Amino acid sequence: MQRLAKLNWKSNDQTSKYLFSEISADIAESDRIALIGASGQGKSTLLRILALLDAPNEGDMLVKGTSYKSMDARLWRMKIGFVAQQAVMLSGSVEDNLRTVSRLHDKPYDLKLVQRLIGQLGLEHLDLSKKAADCSGGEKQRISLIRSLLLRPTVLLLDEITASLDVNSTQMVEKLLEDWHKEEGTSMIWVTHDLKQASRISTTTWFMGKGRLEQHVSESFFAESAEELAKRFVRPSEGASLL
Repeated sequence: MQRLAKLNWKSNDQTSKYLFSEISADIAESDRIALIGASGQGKSTLLRILALLDAPNEGDMLVKGTSYKSMDARLWRMKIGFVAQQAVMLSGSVEDNLRTVSRLHDKPYDLKLVQRLIGQLGLEHLDLSKKAADCSGGEKQRISLIRSLLLRPTVLLLDEITASLDVNSTQMVEKLLEDWHKEEGTSMIWVTHDLKQASRISTTTWFMGKGRLEQHVSESFFAESAEELAKRFVRPSEGASLL
């Protein structure tokens, strides 16, 4: 099992006000990671740091042995793709948004792949000349996902990307990403508050809480009832102070 990425942040300062510290983890090419925890624990921030949208205060991150410190940020983001919970559409049409990847990274526009992904995500009805800003929230989310997949990233970071989707669209996204993982070998870290979804899509579970990260094998982790898991790992305890 090849190690694709590693993150390592440590702090000896016991009075640290960091959102999280003392985090060390490996990501393998076979990993589909569900990242769970109560709101406010830093899950989205962790993804943003991994994507270099925010800078870590200390520590290091490596992809295939190469540190982010020695890699151009644009090249890093080609390898570490990020899909935000609130999809951001650029000005212009849907197709303009999809072609942005080609323009920014000097890559050929893969029309066949675009058409395939559009079909798999139930967007056949969508006119690519339509203004992206006029699309629904669910359409924007799926367009954003396609835009990231066009880079064929090594690791894909997904921040609650099905939160605004209906059940049918959510199933399409899950099926697409499962197939993509098998075909492309892309590792995934998926933030979700839906424990049933976390169980379906993951091989490994990361839990964030109290500034720390715990790692579990999903099969054994989800052996507990959803109610007990929610009490322990998703809902903050009574009177808890969230960062």
